[in-house]
Amino acid sequence: MLRALAVDDERPSLEELLYLLNADPRIGSAEGAGDATEALRRINRALESGPGGAEAIDVVFLDINMPGLDGLDLARLLTGFAEPPLVVFVTAHEDFAVQAFDLKAVDYVLKPVRKERLAEAVRRAAEQRGATPRIPVSEPDPDHLPVELGGVTRFVPVDDITHVEAQGDYARLHTGRGSHLVRIPLSTLEERWRSRGFVRIHRRHLVALRHIGELRLDAGSVSVVVGSEELQVSRRHARELRDLLMRRP
Repeated sequence: MLRALAVDDERPSLEELLYLLNADPRIGSAEGAGDATEALRRINRALESGPGGAEAIDVVFLDINMPGLDGLDLARLLTGFAEPPLVVFVTAHEDFAVQAFDLKAVDYVLKPVRKERLAEAVRRAAEQRGATPRIPVSEPDPDHLPVELGGVTRFVPVDDITHVEAQGDYARLHTGRGSHLVRIPLSTLEERWRSRGFVRIHRRHLVALRHIGELRLDAGSVSVVVGSEELQVSRRHARELRDLLMRRP
């Protein structure tokens, strides 16, 4: 059973988060803090208590945008502790996801918080703490990828994705209508979508062959045009890409 601390300066959001956490059977206890400074004092008591102590905390559900010490600041401070609690960010802002995972966050949940999405974050924390066996999940839909935006899950058709850009532990999916950030490493998508015509052209980019409009050669430099963007092709991938494009129907 996980012992949780929820941190949010907005009282309604904090109460809703605590309600959802207490309803999860994997959460043994959940308490709240109204700002990062209060949370830090509570975490210090937990660390003094020790992992098995009465005041121990296993996971912190942490808002980012707070006055004074914000959530990212608190997470950075926690990295300096020998045995810090796990961190799950719960925020209305998508823009900090890469920084959050650089700080080894377990998950990044967007507000408004949905019960099912928070349950997934609890599952990940429980697995890292060894509090629950891995629960089998159904096979993903091979033709769509779920993405979150503002608490809403959308299913992006894989065929609409023109290229993918690595951003830390995340990948940014580009389509003709915009982009979406997902918590999947680029190497995973490369393996998953190789048979669907996606090819690595750079350590940071994966491109759908069917969306390449031009191949450009300039003084030994190779690039491709995908939609309105021109992307560089690394030397190690240039020959393979040319061969694939020559064989493209």
